[in-house]
Amino acid sequence: MAGEPQDDCLFCKIVAGHIPATIVRETETTVAFRDINPQAPTHVLVIPKAHHRDAAALAEADPTLTADVLRETKAVAEEDKLESYRVVFNTGPGAGQTVFHVHAHVLGGRGMQWPPG
Repeated sequence: MAGEPQDDCLFCKIVAGHIPATIVRETETTVAFRDINPQAPTHVLVIPKAHHRDAAALAEADPTLTADVLRETKAVAEEDKLESYRVVFNTGPGAGQTVFHVHAHVLGGRGMQWPPG
């Protein structure tokens, strides 16, 4: 069920404290932590604590939580003193989503190419 923790979800386990992560920010509704395979000098994942499969599911289920996640991407960029940064949501396996708990990638600290790939 959307919003409920999933036993087999890596990010739900991070939220619960069962798997360690380098947490950089935490609010009542979100957690932000460093990616274990960074693609830029700053590569932080921002997730809602509630489980939602992907960005589309989150936007449909909870616009307020969607806004919380986006606000936290900005806060992460400010804390890392990024003048420019990219926010990426991969939605579905064809787009590169490998963990099916919605997460925003905050990437910065180097020039970004367009198109992204």
